Amino acid sequence: MSQSSATSSVGQGAALQSSSARVNRHRADWRGWKFMWPFAVVFVFVFIVPIVYAIYISFFQKKMIGGTVFVGLANYARLFGDTQFWSSVVRVALFTIVQVPIMLCLAALMALALDSMKLHGTKFFRISTFLPYAVPAVVSTMIWGFVYGAKYGLVGSLNDLLGTNIDVLAPSVLLASIGNIVTWEFTGYNMLIFYSSLSTIPHSLYEAASIDGASEWQIVKSIKLPELRGSLAITVIFSIIGSFQLFNEPSILQNMVPGNAITTYYTPNMYAYNLSFTGNQSNYAAALAIVMAVITMAIAYAVQLNSMKEQMK
Repeated sequence: MSQSSATSSVGQGAALQSSSARVNRHRADWRGWKFMWPFAVVFVFVFIVPIVYAIYISFFQKKMIGGTVFVGLANYARLFGDTQFWSSVVRVALFTIVQVPIMLCLAALMALALDSMKLHGTKFFRISTFLPYAVPAVVSTMIWGFVYGAKYGLVGSLNDLLGTNIDVLAPSVLLASIGNIVTWEFTGYNMLIFYSSLSTIPHSLYEAASIDGASEWQIVKSIKLPELRGSLAITVIFSIIGSFQLFNEPSILQNMVPGNAITTYYTPNMYAYNLSFTGNQSNYAAALAIVMAVITMAIAYAVQLNSMKEQMK
């Protein structure tokens, strides 16, 4: 075989290998699904199926005569005219507007204090601020409920000592007291998110800023705070979702608060729970849950869009 024919054969072989490689590159590879299918099955049956079922039953209604009948959008029409539902939505919206900024500001200040490297007992401070998040919400609420007690708790002891008549469980300040419990529970969690974001900043930036004569406040303002924008969007979205799902704290305090300060429709989740398990109106409760999910998703999506616009500037 001549040298030219051998060269052409080698070239044709290389071309065939490259073409087969191109073909294999575009062939669907399903090997990843072998690892994903256990999670996918659990996700479908635990998350997707309940949502689909809730949407399905929201189009029905239980009648005393005739059993469960299809009513279309009647549950949703009734919901939009339900003053109790909208009062609970306004209440959690007010709770979110006030409590979330306070909690995130405290979390950011704690993260900045930890990142400054000038705080004594850093490990103890980090663990102690995160510890309330590890306590179950029911236990936390019971602890604070006994602290708030005007007759038997810490507030009552202070009233006896000072001769005052402070009642932090009064209807006028009850929502603020619940906000204090939630802030105590989740500030440490958000602090760790902020702190992990600050930990990714190269120390060379701090050194360069110090060489240029920047003060500590200038470093915080120009380097650290801009770095918190991404984590701030995440914490805001999580906090909004958690606030609109407020349930444990008011439901536990309901038996500790005198009178009827915490009603069965104090929050949307409490309203849905009482409708379903006490009022035997699971179809109407499903419609309520779907509407609240849509409202929460819309607000979270708006926050995410705004955050993306700020990061692109």
